[in-house]
Amino acid sequence: MHFRTIFLFNCLAILFLTNYGLAQQLPTVSPEEVGMSSQKLAKISEVMQQRVEDGEIVGGSVLVARRGKVVFFEQFGHMDAEAQKPWQADTIVRIYSMTKSITTAAALMLVEEGKLALDDPVEKYLPELADRTVYDEAGNQPAKSAMTIQQLMTHTSGLIYGNPEGSPVERLYAEEDLLDRNGTLQDVIDKLSGLPLIFDPGTDWHYGTSTDVLGAVVERVSGKPLDAFLSERIFEPLGMVDTAFQVPPEKLDRFAVCYEQKEGKWTVEDDPATSRYARPATFLSGGGGLVSTASDYWRFFNMIAAGGEAGGKRFLKPETVALMTHNQLDDKTGWADDPGAGFGLGFRVVCKPIPAEDRRLLGEYGWGGMASTQYWANPREEFTVVTLEQSLPYRDSTFVVANPLVYDAIVEGK
Repeated sequence: MHFRTIFLFNCLAILFLTNYGLAQQLPTVSPEEVGMSSQKLAKISEVMQQRVEDGEIVGGSVLVARRGKVVFFEQFGHMDAEAQKPWQADTIVRIYSMTKSITTAAALMLVEEGKLALDDPVEKYLPELADRTVYDEAGNQPAKSAMTIQQLMTHTSGLIYGNPEGSPVERLYAEEDLLDRNGTLQDVIDKLSGLPLIFDPGTDWHYGTSTDVLGAVVERVSGKPLDAFLSERIFEPLGMVDTAFQVPPEKLDRFAVCYEQKEGKWTVEDDPATSRYARPATFLSGGGGLVSTASDYWRFFNMIAAGGEAGGKRFLKPETVALMTHNQLDDKTGWADDPGAGFGLGFRVVCKPIPAEDRRLLGEYGWGGMASTQYWANPREEFTVVTLEQSLPYRDSTFVVANPLVYDAIVEGK
């Protein structure tokens, strides 16, 4: 009997390790097999390594895939410069706002199940947010309409982030410390219930706490904590083994230091040993609370790029993904600082390429995270890219240098 118990335990251990190993493997081919040039992709290595040597970044990784196959995945510099720990393929990072598209996908699953509708008022599920007012120096005015679920996804709800040096309404939000990791998601909703919107819902675009509110909607509708819902419906089925709201003790040695540039020098902003991410999260931020790896995040993003399917399992309908990845803003609702771009459900979308003659950029979509992480895809050129680093304040410099190199590596007619 004892022998049988040991035998069964060993079998289960082998099965677990096999499944874990499969979860770590990425579908990889040579660039030439999917119409890309190895020689031209190698320029990414040259540029990134030079950026490390020049002190532009401490470390990071770049993953490029085409037609669902990884063709380039390399690491550069250090995840911990003080300890001289090189950046690894499985280095865990704070993805911040790259969390948003995952939360949006989760909400859209509930939409497909008929438990939620895009035009539903948010107050239907979060009555605490009923009877909104809009900021006015002469006295806040009642909002002309209720916020909708779709407006949360497109950042047209009127909810914003706080900024102590910003406008009067941004300063009001800053005083509430909305994103306090020691609080809870309910705390965020309660604080927002007493704050005015920056504009009437649907009349403008402003980045902010909308996706955190969307995470609260997912919890109310599903009856599950956000972390449990994401794990059950997205992370586990996709094999995203390192994506969570916390880094467990056994993985802290893979958790990168987050650096901040001050007066031209890199200083430690968040040390894994004392990081808030090393403690259980009470605030499950659907707008910016997750940690992940390049391979984990690519699994999610590749599912989106493949029309909502991965590994023979359908996560979202193609028509739902089309809504996510196409502009949902009208001509009167746009970005003053990002000409040519619109916003889908969770993604920035290029709808008018700048410069206009660069038609290859049309339809490109993606987003980024506060620590200078980025991801983008082009459905016409059939590629996806994930770049990670841990650099504050946010910069899109890796995107700026890597994106043209990815396009240049595509062999015409292949």
